[in-house]
Amino acid sequence: MADAAELLAAYDAQARTHLPEPLPRGMHVEHDGPLVRLFGLGDRGFVLYRDLDGLEGAALDELIARQVAVFAARGERFEWKLYGHDRPPDLPERLRAAGFEPEEEETVLIAPVAAIASPVQLPEGVSLREVTSRRDLERIEAHGEAAFGDVHSGLAEMLEAERDADPNAISVVVAEAGDAIVCAGWIRFEGGTGFATLWGGATSPAWRRRGIYRAIVAYRANLAAARGFRFLQVDASRESRPILERLGFTAVTTTTPYVWTAAAP
Repeated sequence: MADAAELLAAYDAQARTHLPEPLPRGMHVEHDGPLVRLFGLGDRGFVLYRDLDGLEGAALDELIARQVAVFAARGERFEWKLYGHDRPPDLPERLRAAGFEPEEEETVLIAPVAAIASPVQLPEGVSLREVTSRRDLERIEAHGEAAFGDVHSGLAEMLEAERDADPNAISVVVAEAGDAIVCAGWIRFEGGTGFATLWGGATSPAWRRRGIYRAIVAYRANLAAARGFRFLQVDASRESRPILERLGFTAVTTTTPYVWTAAAP
């Protein structure tokens, strides 16, 4: 099994603050010290960083406050993507004090592509295909909302904008039973790094435990292998983590979205 510390170091160095080039339409980037601010990506802004340059105490509070002021002026909510190994240790408490609310913790899993790439096995009546049309992207957005109450406003627009900016940087895959989407996932090929990242993958409740999620992971791993990527990375939910670990992924840290939302008028 791959060494977790080495995998995490590679992820931090190569992929954690990686940005697409060219940027998708509507997306722009600003820098503030060690931070990267992203606007126009889905239904929220983002704050990313590799580390915080040793900032702590009042200086760290000031940095956090500046991000709040920027997004408050725009009337936008945003996510500070906090990792389990981030420093200083009191960063979560400082984010809460600034008005951030933590969402569900996920586990960062990484695997060598060669360990995951494999023949795709699907249950009878289910097929996989790559999709590109706006209609199919809207179906994926509706699938998440209908099956899980998981509202990703702007998901179709975000995926379409990424494809339009660079069709080679993302592939979107659906599993279908007849005319119904039962699972959907996409893979981002992080150009200039050794990493491809997996997103989505939620399976309709009636179709779980039939190997569909494993199949859509294998399919995307095969795409990454064909392009010469070395690693796959996933932010895994509690439900997905055990499946992925059985496939050969290694847990390297956790990640928690800390979200700031402007107070209602």
